[in-house]
Amino acid sequence: MLIAAVPRVQIPVEEALRLFNYDQIFLCLGTVITFAGLVAAVVCILRRKADPLLLWFALFSILYGVRLVVRHQPTWQLHSQSRLVLWLTIGLGYLVPIPAYLFFKELNLFHRIGRILLYAVAPILIVLSLLTLVTGPHYQIANIYTLVVSISLIVAAVELALDRSVSRETRLIQQGLILFIVGALYENLADFVHTIPYFNVEPFAFLVLLVVLGTVAARRTLAREQQLRTIENELDIAQRIQRSILPTASPVSDFFEVATQYQPMTAVAGDFYEYISLRNEEVALFIADVSGHGVPAALIASMVKAVAASLRAVADDPAEVLRRMNGSLCGNVQGQFVTAAYVYLNSESGELRYSAAAHPPMLWLRENTILPIEENGLLLGAFDFADYTTKTLPLRHGDRILLYTDGMLEAESTAGEEFGVERLASLLRDNRDLSAEECARSMMKTVMQWSAAQSDDLTVMVCDYRNEFAGATA
Repeated sequence: MLIAAVPRVQIPVEEALRLFNYDQIFLCLGTVITFAGLVAAVVCILRRKADPLLLWFALFSILYGVRLVVRHQPTWQLHSQSRLVLWLTIGLGYLVPIPAYLFFKELNLFHRIGRILLYAVAPILIVLSLLTLVTGPHYQIANIYTLVVSISLIVAAVELALDRSVSRETRLIQQGLILFIVGALYENLADFVHTIPYFNVEPFAFLVLLVVLGTVAARRTLAREQQLRTIENELDIAQRIQRSILPTASPVSDFFEVATQYQPMTAVAGDFYEYISLRNEEVALFIADVSGHGVPAALIASMVKAVAASLRAVADDPAEVLRRMNGSLCGNVQGQFVTAAYVYLNSESGELRYSAAAHPPMLWLRENTILPIEENGLLLGAFDFADYTTKTLPLRHGDRILLYTDGMLEAESTAGEEFGVERLASLLRDNRDLSAEECARSMMKTVMQWSAAQSDDLTVMVCDYRNEFAGATA
């Protein structure tokens, strides 16, 4: 059903022109305030993380600005607007203080008294708004609104004026807010006590508050951007440092061909690998995965690198390497842990020695058969009593071994299905005719294509044994 228009009131042309000229400045103010609220709302929507401060500011500004614009439309002054517009404007206008209170609560400007006041006033304003939207505007409702808001403004102004334990920026916001409260309080009292002369100062006070908030927000944004640039520079340095602790080239040997593919999840990662090339006839391979991601995991990985570099004297004893590494890490990893696998290969003795610490099993490809090799002890850095054992196996020409981190197994498809060890083993078998480098690259590419989104660091290491005159019957 259409809402009938309020009966028109005849106003002289001179008076109408005076009203229009008077309203122009408030229309501009309302438009600026509404636009500021809309910009804040757009920024709030585009941000990845919800920002309550921005949300309440947007609602406060939009409701206040729209109410100001509507109230200073010529149809409002000439009493020719529809009842629907009238009811909506006044009814929704009663809700303006609620996002305002919530906004300043997020700024921690209101303490215990202010918060109690917020929870007491908000339900009253909601009831007044609903009554107006249902039954229409009434002087009694308007008087209750003016009284409630005036009391809350007085309490808020007193609390802000007495609070001295604030920063310089917060003090600036306090001053702008007190100015707005005084302006709003004056208008509310002028509406309630008709002997007080009426001046429409509240919109100007609100504009000053908006400028203050914009200034503080701009300062904080610039400071935040500077912090982000500093963090980005530090992460870039950390990434270069971490890259520098990884091997720059594969071991050079007539008997072993080694290739590794490494794909960190973030700028810095917790996966780590190392080659210990002792001489042409022997090589040791080490791979580790630090729990977590980012800078903390990368720092632990650097510690692992330092420890590994000091264990060359026992490089041919995988269990002893892990035992000493665990002793060095215990008490120094701040609640994080490390899984690791270490394999030593010797072409003269034609044997492989393998030990691991809670790491996914090594995969051994011999001809067309995949053999999972598992010789696991406890996590590195978690238990000082942990012990490790070495498994010794004979090598045969053409053997290929695969070391990897659990990110390769746990990569999930869009359907939430993990890649798993069986697919990884099949992939190793399918790529048996490729070189070690091509095989490692193909396996990394396949896993990344499988994964809907990378959720962990990925490392895969392939080692081929080439010795046509040894281990032929092993």
